[in-house]
Amino acid sequence: MEKTGQAGAALAPHPAPHPAPLQSVAIPALGGALHDHGHAQGGHDIHLGHGPAGTEVPGMSQERLIEIETDILSKNDAFAARNRAAITARHAFATNLVSSPGSGKTTLLCRTIEMLGEVPLAVIEGDQQTTNDADRIRATGAAAIQVNTGKGCHLDGRMVEAALARLGLPEGAFLFIENVGNLVCPAAFDLGEDAKVAILSVTEGEDKPLKYPDMFAAAGLAILNKVDLAPYCDVDLDLYEANVKRVNPAIEVLRVSARTGEGMQAWLDWLRAGLARKGA
Repeated sequence: MEKTGQAGAALAPHPAPHPAPLQSVAIPALGGALHDHGHAQGGHDIHLGHGPAGTEVPGMSQERLIEIETDILSKNDAFAARNRAAITARHAFATNLVSSPGSGKTTLLCRTIEMLGEVPLAVIEGDQQTTNDADRIRATGAAAIQVNTGKGCHLDGRMVEAALARLGLPEGAFLFIENVGNLVCPAAFDLGEDAKVAILSVTEGEDKPLKYPDMFAAAGLAILNKVDLAPYCDVDLDLYEANVKRVNPAIEVLRVSARTGEGMQAWLDWLRAGLARKGA
């Protein structure tokens, strides 16, 4: 991969394959029992995730789907391992920020950069098109590179490796990887990060973690964002958090507003603790 030395340049890699989810996540009901579908009114609902592959494709067996997914992910994991080694060698702390479009990832990231102050950091932005988010990050003074995935619905290890080659990661830096807005595909792809951070805004509905469990099962931290809007959205923040923990009982949940600053200190403390563990 050619090094351009230009952190502002956008990468346009080939679209990545779109694999099936790794495995369906069993969601405990409130009270501890496994969730069971009631079929009194929904006896004809279609559930395609119950097989070993976690999905169905016309003309392909479950065994073949698993073979394809295993091949795709094993190739990705090789890139991710190289990324992880490079990040660790720089004593950097990398987070993979994942969410639906519009959850407030970029606004949260801009506020985070401002509050961190004069510390080394770099940002990789993933979107299908435009450099809008990278431009916003660069306006804060931070180094950022945009990866446009075209028809690809997520970043992968190869894309991040190419971005790292152009960024030049500083020693002891924070590396923020803002993934393409998508709560499905990014869950399965390791980028070499130290932690996935799932961001959920209060406008998305309390049941979002139950609808998209793979992402929250893969994350080490969940941020409930835009909590300043909760009084206007008729939402139950405790239910949001309970549903996240139904999917992943070990996950930590922070309630944050990037606009007002509520909860931001706890988020910064979490980041600094992660960096300290890397020996920076």
